[in-house]
Amino acid sequence: MPRLGFGAFVAPHHPIGENPTLQLRSDLDFVEQLDKLGFDEFWVGEHHSTGWEVIASPELFLAAAGERTHRIKLGTGVISLPYHHPFNVAQRMVQLDHMTGGRVIFGSGPGALPSDAFTLGIDPMLQRDRQDEAIGVIRRLLAGEARFSHESDWFTLKDAALQLLPLQEDMPFAVASMISPSGMTLAGKHRTGVLSIGSMSSAGLQALPTQWSFAEESAAKHGNVVDRQNWRIVMSWHIAETREKAREEAKHGLYRWHNEYTVGTLMRPGAEKFASPDDAVDQTAFADGAAAVIGTPDDLVEAIRAMVKLTGGFGTVIGFAHDWANRQDTSRSWDLVARYVIPEVNGMLDQYRESQKYVIEHRDVFDRAGQAVIQKIMENKRAVAAMAEDTQGAAAMPAHHAPDLRKVGKE
Repeated sequence: MPRLGFGAFVAPHHPIGENPTLQLRSDLDFVEQLDKLGFDEFWVGEHHSTGWEVIASPELFLAAAGERTHRIKLGTGVISLPYHHPFNVAQRMVQLDHMTGGRVIFGSGPGALPSDAFTLGIDPMLQRDRQDEAIGVIRRLLAGEARFSHESDWFTLKDAALQLLPLQEDMPFAVASMISPSGMTLAGKHRTGVLSIGSMSSAGLQALPTQWSFAEESAAKHGNVVDRQNWRIVMSWHIAETREKAREEAKHGLYRWHNEYTVGTLMRPGAEKFASPDDAVDQTAFADGAAAVIGTPDDLVEAIRAMVKLTGGFGTVIGFAHDWANRQDTSRSWDLVARYVIPEVNGMLDQYRESQKYVIEHRDVFDRAGQAVIQKIMENKRAVAAMAEDTQGAAAMPAHHAPDLRKVGKE
């Protein structure tokens, strides 16, 4: 199986009460850390109304991130297309692609927060159709098609063409997918990748085994082919050296995040407040159908392997970034993932272990060879010592035993 990619998704979900300027700078520090640790992708969301998610323009944020990173791919996770004129979205993505050296992934969605759509006066029932329409137009623009016009009930294009095309010859696309088949169906229709965000809930996990089939069916219907390598699964975790330590570091922030944001702000149907911080960990990470990992690197390795088996295979694991723990412990968590989880999942340590096993199993052979070398060295040392002794003996010879060089040749 091909190696899994690893990335992070920043909505962001920062608790209210901290300096928002410092939160944004902390997010930039975070992407810089991930780049240094070798993560493959970094995704940033677009939100406008909850108070927790303060990034309104993923393109602006990723432009700054591009200046502080070197190799990590930068994805819009996602641009809510019904909120924007498609031509402007296409132009911003082209500019971002050039500014980041061709590291952009264009992720789009219909818009996740009802409060955002209400503020902008958009009927939520129209959002998915508008995303579908916009993707088709944006793909034509980015492909550099001849000038074309497009009339819609929410935007108009007249003899439109981009004056600058992306740096990448084929900029990768991805669409957000929750629990319903709609995101997967859209991916098949437009030949895009998928960012599965619904996988962070128990209901989303139950839907995953059949999700990819909707993309394949839609792709076949439209004469396209989709690749599981372009399927990204979002997971939540907090990792420490022990489960006990991970629990203590994450429980208070998780408790606040769920009770104040998921239940209090989003009022997500079916979500109930946790009774205590320990209850938050138990329900989130250890109950039947739990969707998060709070534990050790080994726990996360096991969860990722289970996810591969559950889905039938995908291309990239995306960790959902949060403030369950403090800044230092959160940074340490991602460091542990890079140092222990990624190489273990991708078999990067197999040759190390095989080499060690081989040496141990053939120790008697190497011991015999080593003993022979040692014996030879000792023999050489004894020979050298004997030669030195002979030389010293010659040097100590009485003078009358030595030839008189003044007489040599005269006799």
